[in-house]
Amino acid sequence: MSEGRPGEERVGPLQLPAMVKVDSKGRVTIPQTVRDALGISPGMYLVLIADVDKREIVLSPIAANARNVVEINVEMEDRPGALAEVAKTLSDLNVDIIVSRCASIARGKAGTCTIIADTTRSNIEPEALKQKIEEVSVVRYVKVRRFSGPVVSL
Repeated sequence: MSEGRPGEERVGPLQLPAMVKVDSKGRVTIPQTVRDALGISPGMYLVLIADVDKREIVLSPIAANARNVVEINVEMEDRPGALAEVAKTLSDLNVDIIVSRCASIARGKAGTCTIIADTTRSNIEPEALKQKIEEVSVVRYVKVRRFSGPVVSL
């Protein structure tokens, strides 16, 4: 049972809603309660993914050195269990998925995922990781590269 009020069982994910204001330089302050709950400390990196279609921003804290963060783009069969096979391969390699976004391209035929992952514990190079993912039977195409989005440090 998750923590909550005595005698109350929590249903669903614990969410900490907050409203923040963008300053003149485009910055927002993450409230202290949220930083504490997510273990975010000064100097830590966060991966920011902006979904333009959904008008949504997802921030995920990472404990990894930015050099060990990779972006994996996978096209695979769209069938039950396909994503699980890819995730199992990453798990077997000690690759930690930080955040992922998946979608069906053609229902029942093809799907795609963008995965941001931490390779710190696996110490695997992007090309070797690509080869391992290509071995998964449901995978049609894969591209793996060191995370190359803008790395912003203040």
